[in-house]
Amino acid sequence: MPPNRIALRLYWDPIMMGPGKADLLQAIAEEGSISAAGRRMGMSYRRAWALVEEMNAGFCAPVVSSARGGTRGGGAHLTETGTEVLRLYRQLLERFRESCNDDIAALEALTGPRD
Repeated sequence: MPPNRIALRLYWDPIMMGPGKADLLQAIAEEGSISAAGRRMGMSYRRAWALVEEMNAGFCAPVVSSARGGTRGGGAHLTETGTEVLRLYRQLLERFRESCNDDIAALEALTGPRD
């Protein structure tokens, strides 16, 4: 039986990519808005923007492009780089799950109450 959740965090200087940022990118792609994505995740607008700015600065190109609101409306979308970052992160997580099921099950068997 696979674990309830696997959290994969990747660290490069100066950025970290983990499940929260991946979920934020996914929500931005689906909502078309940084603020709506943040609300969906129970995150403040300020926090969502800070994470987007951190990712935009940390990768070779921005991962999110945004436009201010107004009469035409604003919005946000993933750039090509953002789409690729999200795809690769999700792919890596799935490969980890698939290749490590036996080891994860062995670790899980060692959890629980002591005799």
